[in-house]
Amino acid sequence: MADSDQNHKTAPAAELLAVIDIGSNSIRMVIGQVLPHGRLDILERLWRAVRLGQDTFRAGQLRAETMRSAVSILRDYRRVLSTYGVSRIRAVATSAVREAANSDTFIDRVLMATGLEVSVISVTEEGRLTVLAAREALGERVLGRGKTAVVEVGGGSTILNLMDNGEITASQSLPTGSVRMQEVLLTSTERAEQAAKLIRQQVVSAVTAFKSLLPLSSVRTFIAVGGDARWAATEAGTPPGPKEPGSISREALDALIETCQHQTADELARIYKMAFTDAETIVPGLLVCQVLLKSTRARRMLVADVSMRDGLLLDLVRSTGGKPDDTIHREVIQSAQSIAQKYRVDAKHAEQTRRLALRLFDELAHEHRLGERQRLLLEVAAILHEVGTFVSSRAHHKHSYYLIANSEILGLAQDELAVVANVARYHRRSRPKRSHTEYTMLPRERRTVVSKLAALLRVADAMDISRTQQIDDFQCRIDNNGLVITVSGGGDLTLERRALAELGDMLQDVYGLDVRLEQTVRQM
Repeated sequence: MADSDQNHKTAPAAELLAVIDIGSNSIRMVIGQVLPHGRLDILERLWRAVRLGQDTFRAGQLRAETMRSAVSILRDYRRVLSTYGVSRIRAVATSAVREAANSDTFIDRVLMATGLEVSVISVTEEGRLTVLAAREALGERVLGRGKTAVVEVGGGSTILNLMDNGEITASQSLPTGSVRMQEVLLTSTERAEQAAKLIRQQVVSAVTAFKSLLPLSSVRTFIAVGGDARWAATEAGTPPGPKEPGSISREALDALIETCQHQTADELARIYKMAFTDAETIVPGLLVCQVLLKSTRARRMLVADVSMRDGLLLDLVRSTGGKPDDTIHREVIQSAQSIAQKYRVDAKHAEQTRRLALRLFDELAHEHRLGERQRLLLEVAAILHEVGTFVSSRAHHKHSYYLIANSEILGLAQDELAVVANVARYHRRSRPKRSHTEYTMLPRERRTVVSKLAALLRVADAMDISRTQQIDDFQCRIDNNGLVITVSGGGDLTLERRALAELGDMLQDVYGLDVRLEQTVRQM
């Protein structure tokens, strides 16, 4: 019996995870557990209304009373999390907090009151997470073919993602959130029909303004995400299932909107037995879907029974497992390459610098002790380090910082983008100084990452300073406190040696290693 007990293996406990989404009209929380075999089970979904968007879109900042209400909700959520014993939590905020003048004050109050660290995510990150959830639910059978649009109408904005054969090619935010339009247009004082007319005009205007950036006319598959779309498919089409999209034809959607736009929010709530807060946004949300759908070739609106929060939870699960996501990596690199192309970067030099920088990162792994995510940031910085030449060749490293810091790269959070911008900033000329505000404002851990990556990028850039891409392969060894880079071949590397003598100073500062270049001539 003792032997039996000893041989019996106890199954590992399921890990509990939670995500919190601070939106324009509500704060939502999803709690899930990751079972030993990797399956994710949702344990609870919580929802509480709070009008953050009403404040931001009307007055530009959050009122003290609204912040108190939001903090109170998050305190309650924190108690629920403690009861469950949740081990990992990710809390994010979207447009209502992102655009509020006092967003930092709100985030600090949340941290002090609840201990929750809230990240304000970018539009591209919202789009990536939404697509991640839709891809998981519907698979490549639906999202992996041809030109596809994935749309989520939120309270503050509409996130529109364009895909080509399963890869995201563009992510755009339209100022057509259901709450935003009501606050900006003051439709609460209008008759239902007039309010719908004003909102439709606003949506058409916004879509027209972005048409040159968004080739909607080539889209054949239109997928909507969100409560409004799910309700429409359930009411007038085919409701979505766990692994199958719901569906509603153009004609059925038109007829449903025609019926609903003549009714007030009170009437909609009573007739369709929905919460008043949902009834307030149902017509604006469906009008956005209608206008976008009619801008495409799609004859039906497919509906995924997911949300951005599902994408957040999946992201958390994948990071817990420690497995890099190849799809995310590809999308980040494609996004960076699109920016490089936009600013007419020397593609051959950027690719060579990227290749050399990654090789140096791998060769010096025991020295820097950074992970795969930091490797990705170095890769992006290498691709983009010369975008500043689009502005001016003089001091282009400073222009590179500005352009990168003010871009959006699919799959990178704002703090990661700041790291990339700073790494590119220091690929030449001065090393980081106390007078460099953009660098000193970073947390200490981020400054350390910037210094380690920038030192590698400087060496990689120097190794192709002649822009001839003649260093095809090399070996590294550490010898007497120096990094020796041995290159095969007999090409003239005079310029590269001189550049390393100048740009290798940061490697000495950060790693304590002098760098020198040696050549071995291939035997014939």
